[in-house]
This record gives sequence, C-alpha cells and structure tokens, in this order.
Amino acid sequence: MLHYLAEQPLLLVFVLIGVGMALGSFKVRGISLGAAAVLFLGIAFSAVVSGVSVPPLVGTLGLVLFAFGIGNNSGVTFFKSLRTATAPVLSMIGVFAAAAVAAWGLGIYAFHLDIAMVSGAFAGAITNTPALAAATEATGDDAQATVGYAVAYLFGVVGMMVATVLVLRGAGNDDDTAVPVVQVNLQVTRKGGMSVAEVVDIGGNSVQVTRLRRVGSNDVELPGMFDILFPGDVITLVGEPAHLEAVLKTAGRESPQALTEDRHDLDFRRITISQHQLAGHTIDDLNRELTSRWGARISRVRRADHDRVAVPEFVVELGDRVRVVAPVEHMREISEYLGDSSQGLTDINPVSLGLGLAAGMYVGHLAIPLPGGFSLSLGAAAGVLIVALVMGRIGRVGSLITALPHSANTVLAELGLLLFLAQAGTNAGGQILGAFESDAWWKLLLLGAVITTIVAAGLAIVMRRVLHIGATKTAGILGGAQTQPAILAFANNRTHTDQRVELGYAMVYPAAMIAKILITHVLALMG
Repeated sequence: MLHYLAEQPLLLVFVLIGVGMALGSFKVRGISLGAAAVLFLGIAFSAVVSGVSVPPLVGTLGLVLFAFGIGNNSGVTFFKSLRTATAPVLSMIGVFAAAAVAAWGLGIYAFHLDIAMVSGAFAGAITNTPALAAATEATGDDAQATVGYAVAYLFGVVGMMVATVLVLRGAGNDDDTAVPVVQVNLQVTRKGGMSVAEVVDIGGNSVQVTRLRRVGSNDVELPGMFDILFPGDVITLVGEPAHLEAVLKTAGRESPQALTEDRHDLDFRRITISQHQLAGHTIDDLNRELTSRWGARISRVRRADHDRVAVPEFVVELGDRVRVVAPVEHMREISEYLGDSSQGLTDINPVSLGLGLAAGMYVGHLAIPLPGGFSLSLGAAAGVLIVALVMGRIGRVGSLITALPHSANTVLAELGLLLFLAQAGTNAGGQILGAFESDAWWKLLLLGAVITTIVAAGLAIVMRRVLHIGATKTAGILGGAQTQPAILAFANNRTHTDQRVELGYAMVYPAAMIAKILITHVLALMG
C-alpha cells in the first residue's frame, strides 16, 4: 500500500491531508499539532518509503493560495498597523543578524564545517527555501548546502512550535484583546446644547449616535449629524467603552431610559451584505444611500465573529453582517438592497483571484538588483502576499471587487496550507534521511538548534519585554518571522484562530522573507 501511494502523488497528498488532520486533532495534555501533523506525516512517509516524489508545483500552488487568503483577509488591519510595525520589523532583522553571526562563529570555528553547510543549516533553521537558494547561489555547492538545510529544518519547525507554546502561556495577560462594542443611553446635560457631530468628535470619531428622544417627547428618531442636542435629550451611543466614557464625561450622564426597547418607530436588524456591487464600499458610502432613501444608518459591523463600530472609513466585504437602525416600514426594502442572503458568500471571485495570483507571482519573480552584481527575488509566496494585502485594503477597483469574502479567503488559505504541508513533508523526509548518513549530522543538528533557539528566544524577549506586544500577536510574529505556515497553523489551533495571530504573521512576513534571503547570502560569502 505504501509503495502504491508513492506511485500516485496526488492520491498521496490527499491521504496525507486526511490522515494527518485526523492525527492532528488528538490532544496530549491539551496540546495538538493541528495542520502541522500533515507536515510530519509527510516527513515520516518519505523517510520510510524511498523515491517518493510529489511535484513541487503542488506545494507552490498551495503556498500561493495560502498567501493570498491570509493577505486578502489581513489587508485592512495590516495597513492600519504599519505605523506601529517599524520597531518589530527592525528588531526581527537584528535577531536574524545575531543568529547569522552565531552560526558563522560556531559552524566555522567550533565545528569546522564548510561554509556551504553552515549557510544551508542557517536556511534550514529558519525554514526558508529561498534562503537555501541564496546559499547555493553564493557558494556554488548545492549538495552541501542542502544537507545542512535538511538536518536543521526539522528542529526549525519543532523548536519554533515549542517557542509558540511557551509564548502563549502569557496570552491570558494580553492587553490588546478585542475590545467589545457596547451601547449606552446618555442624557445630555451640557448647557447651551451641542451637535451630534460634536458628540462623535468627542468619541474620537469612533462612536455612533443611533437614536434620539427629545425632552418631553415619547417619539424616538434617527438623529442627523447636524441636529442640535439640548439638555434633557436622550441619545443612544454605540462604541467601545473608553470612547463612550469620554462622551459621558463631557456631554452628560447615563440615562435609565432604554431607547432600544421602543421599536414602534425605529427598529434594528442584523443584515448580511451579499449584493456584490456593495462590496468594497465604505460605511460612509452605504450610510449616505441608506439615509437619503430610507432614513436609516449602519451602527455596527460583524466580521468573523467580531463586532466593530461602523466608522465611516470602514470598507465592507461580502458576508459582513451589519446592524441597521431604520424606520420599521422600510426594513424589508433595506434588507433587499443589502442582500441579506448567504448565497455567494463563499464565492472565490475567480477574476480577482486569478489576476491577484498572477500579479503576485510576477512581483515575486522580479529580479531586484543588488550591489556586487547580485540580484534578489522575493519568491512567489511573498509576492502574492504583498499583492493580496493591497487588494484587501483597496476593496474594489471600479466594478472589480478585490476583497474576497472572509469565508472564501479562509477556505483558500486552509486548503493551500494543507497542500503545501503535504508536499513539503514528502520532499523534506528523503533529504533528512540522506543527511543523517553524513558524519557531520550531529554538528548540523546542534548548529540548527542553536540558530532556531536564538531566533525564537530573541524574538520572544524583544516583542514581549521590550516592545510590550501581546503574547497572541507575538505567536503570529514567530510564524511570520520563521516564514513557516506550519507555525501559523499551530498557533491558530492553540488560540482558536484569534485574528491577532494572522495580523502578527502578515505584519512581518514580507520583511522576514527579504531579510533572510539577504542575510543568508551575506553569510554564504563569509567563508
């Protein structure tokens, strides 16, 4: 049976995915491998059965699908976090450089290894195949570099998983957890009155005023931005607690009147955005249309089980569930306008997907000239990730929707990850088995363990202790810095797919890819 599977590579891939995920679901003391089990099962299979060859194209296809799904889902949050990403990225590069210096000193002077093996071991310890290509190009010895890579690679995955488990022990103390969106009823006490726009400004433009009951009246209405609020008026505010507290301190006090209970004139409902022509538009665009036609407004957006305040600049995607406050008699028309259907929410949008993958792979293969006559290519995965991040941020170009539904991106990323891990495992197993036949295997194994440990410990200490980044986000940074989807899958499994993991991963991945290729190239020239 094993030899039959070895002769049927596509069948083998899907057997590895199915059996691997079944094994990955088992927990030992609360720890399970998840999708990473597919990788280790592939390594074990190819180590036992010689001659296994799954086409590299399968792994490349999986990797670019994974990169596109992750990038397209993270586009909006990634660009918002760029202003805080400089320090983590520079710190990560510093850790890589320190690990490279340690690899050079230990490998050359302590273990007396060839520089090709040392640079290959460095690439394996940081699990980066493009870095291995840089090592072989610089040394001209692909055999020695590959042996170093293969021996160090396994601990590069396992060691970083251990580091992820240790880092996530502090996740309970994270202070960057998702802040809940709540509502409060406020009675205006400020003398002289104030406009609704002033209230929104006091709340940092991150609150919504969704209802108004004038003093002495029983009617509830949807206020306009330029309506003046007078002492005694009661309004309903939606936002994060800190922003609401700022408004309460300035504009009035909390009121016992629950305006949301009066649904005679104004009602509210969760409605799914499923009309394709609305995807990629901002909340401001939608609110202008809803207000002018039906006197309605969106107050919240729910995406991937997280509620967010419907701030004007927020870009909606297919599948977003928005809470609409509207006159009762218009609610049906508004539902029809927004769609309110589950059909098409997993539409992969073949036009955007195809063009995005093509553009990303082109960017990844562009040769960037470097001093000394050398050149650098980012690789298909990094190129696709960059393009997908931009597409997710833009949302749409004319009539072309560039942000795929969140659910579709999630499916693409998971399928791509599993394809990549199955192919990577079968490819690495044979190399590792052959590498252990070398007399230098224990030196390479120890060297790789030292490099991975320096990277893992250095990143964890800097991100947590120096930059005070939360443990959950740091776990994503470990996976992104390692450019290793298996680490991301492992961290997602441990955190129940917390969005901060993917944000940390996407934040450092492109820079990590570039930095590791360059540093490995320099290391390979130091022989």
